[in-house]
Amino acid sequence: MVSEVKPASAKGRIDKRQAILDAAFTIFARDGYHLAGVDAIAAEARVAKHTIYNHFRDKENLFREVVAALSDQALTRNLAAVELLREHGDLATMLNETGGRLAECYCDERSSALRRLLHAETTNMPDLPDIVRDRAADRVNDALAARLARLALAGRLKLGGDPAIAAEQFGALLTGPLETRSRLGARKIPQSELREVTENAVQTFLRAFGNES
Repeated sequence: MVSEVKPASAKGRIDKRQAILDAAFTIFARDGYHLAGVDAIAAEARVAKHTIYNHFRDKENLFREVVAALSDQALTRNLAAVELLREHGDLATMLNETGGRLAECYCDERSSALRRLLHAETTNMPDLPDIVRDRAADRVNDALAARLARLALAGRLKLGGDPAIAAEQFGALLTGPLETRSRLGARKIPQSELREVTENAVQTFLRAFGNES
């Protein structure tokens, strides 16, 4: 089967759109939403100012598109971490691998910057958390719940109810300490602490839901 070759003009439009999104995130993360100027974003992206308006209409819509794009990127990385959980293998090791990857994603510089922007702008744009939930957080939790349900069917976990709750609690055991230790994203957490938080989360999770001696 021969793949369709996109016209050069279409590819150029996609490339410009991505360049604008990348530049916008850089400027928003550096200056904050209100101080970020479209002129600065255009200069960073190396495009004309009107090109940004042609693609995104206005700064507010551009900001929402940046949040959506970062959510999509986070989804891909987090789903790859969840897929490490399988029915066979050492359960604690697998949970530590998955938890460690999820923790790294959560503490990634772009993820931390996104959370700071959300904290600052959600009052003015209350739909922002919904974008993140719909495009990433809920889908990751659903995928994790499905993996935990399969482990329960294999007799390796005793969930005692909705696997989505167990998935949510596993995530909370990771993100709660990480948010505190990172001082709301202002401090970079070293790998040794990421491992410590992950191991503590896994131990607590298995005490609550483990079904193996």
